Amino acid sequence: MGTRNLLFQLAILGCLGSILASPSGSRAKAAFQSTAQCGYEACPVVKENMLNVHIVAHTHDDVGWLKTVDQYYYGSQTSIQVAGVQYILDSVIKELTRDSSRRFIFVESAFMKQWYEEQTEELQQTVRDLVDEGRLEFVGGAWSMNDEAAVHYQSVIDQFTWGLRFLSDTFGECGRPRAGWQIDPFGHSREQGSLFVQMGYDGLFQGRLDFQDKNERIAKQTMEMMWKTSASLEHSDLFTSGLYYIYAPPPGFCFDVLCTDDPIIDGPYSADNNVREKIDLFLETVQNVSKAYLTNNIILTMGEDFHYQDANMWFKNLDKLIKYTNARQAEGSMVNAFYSTPSCYLNAVHDANVDWPTKSDDFFPYASDPNAFWTGYFTSRPTHKRYEREGNLFLQVCKQLSAIAPTKEEFFEQHLGRLREVMGVMQHHDAITGTEKQHVADDYARMMYVAFEGCNANARSALNQLNGDGVKLDWSYCKTQNISACETTESFENLQVLLYNPLAHSTDDFVRLPVKE
Repeated sequence: MGTRNLLFQLAILGCLGSILASPSGSRAKAAFQSTAQCGYEACPVVKENMLNVHIVAHTHDDVGWLKTVDQYYYGSQTSIQVAGVQYILDSVIKELTRDSSRRFIFVESAFMKQWYEEQTEELQQTVRDLVDEGRLEFVGGAWSMNDEAAVHYQSVIDQFTWGLRFLSDTFGECGRPRAGWQIDPFGHSREQGSLFVQMGYDGLFQGRLDFQDKNERIAKQTMEMMWKTSASLEHSDLFTSGLYYIYAPPPGFCFDVLCTDDPIIDGPYSADNNVREKIDLFLETVQNVSKAYLTNNIILTMGEDFHYQDANMWFKNLDKLIKYTNARQAEGSMVNAFYSTPSCYLNAVHDANVDWPTKSDDFFPYASDPNAFWTGYFTSRPTHKRYEREGNLFLQVCKQLSAIAPTKEEFFEQHLGRLREVMGVMQHHDAITGTEKQHVADDYARMMYVAFEGCNANARSALNQLNGDGVKLDWSYCKTQNISACETTESFENLQVLLYNPLAHSTDDFVRLPVKE
């Protein structure tokens, strides 16, 4: 990560060379900070002698689960779930522009890209400004929040590459996430942590910890640790934080349109005024939470599944919560609350200079209570899982053939991008796992089929170009080998079979082709 920061600052220096009197490191940094106050430079100042409560406004937006990806984005099928991601982003951006102290984090690049490209240039610039100011922060940043048990590392890397490329191309250095945000996967793998380290992330936040493990960690103040993510790689330690409430707000402080908790009522003459009651409960809550952590910083996740469709409700109440909590300092309270982000929390605990406990194995299996081990999804929907693996293989083939084709067809990039997007969706913790509803699984299969057909056109064009003899063949692939059927090999007496090895080395494999008897 340090190398990337240095390269970015050098690029800034190149642009400002005619302005700076001398290209010293300090002058260069000052010039960089004056143009973009994102990242750690944009973090609020914590108070050393107080309990600092980092209020993190967030939404968790599944890329398919009870509803399909499109149903979630557009907000249709409200009889299944009231959830519309486009309205969340519309509402959040509007509320962030109303108060410069407010902050928000967003995770899924799949939804962000779709929404961002629909906006006017003026609104896109507003979003870029918010990112540059550190008030809209991306965490995780992959195409989706991937599962960690049923996925293949190659597909995880691909979907991070695709999501992070969008953030980098759109928002520059300020769009680069510094924190991993795996708050809903059903257990955590050491390999996933290792990938975060190798991708340059500074820390990781996890939501679901096994109930016995979590209870013990709370009692022993080991909710945060240095995770030794690899036995063979040097510098593989990753600061890892277990969130106290998984990713929900504390009881009594859910202020979304989907919630039932009372808002903060501060009318001076109202019989329902509950400020004293609410702040008393909040102070008691944060003191209890702080007992599980080693520094004078705690993070509170203020949001849930598809929250902030009416962001005004959340932000108006969080404004009051922060205002009245900090007002208690005049009465001797030692609690300091403020809007924050995961990266700012990482910055604060890093500065605390604590000797952290360590861990070197997986967070598997995950159980939410004594009779609920979340392990069935390791093997559920096996055909679905196999289809995803075929998709990963075909994506590598499509990338290679599209790259080496002598002539790049106009449709190459569109087809390749679509398969990348679909495979990114398939890594989601309610996709490859098989935990989605049946109509959502059907839609996942539809998406993969359409993307396969698109990339097949790329492969057909590339192979015909590489053929050399000028003869164009109608190359196709077997779509139903999983049921020992192949329309092409069973329908023709004479045909050519091409075996393509996408690996960088020779390999010996069996090839199965259904034929007529």
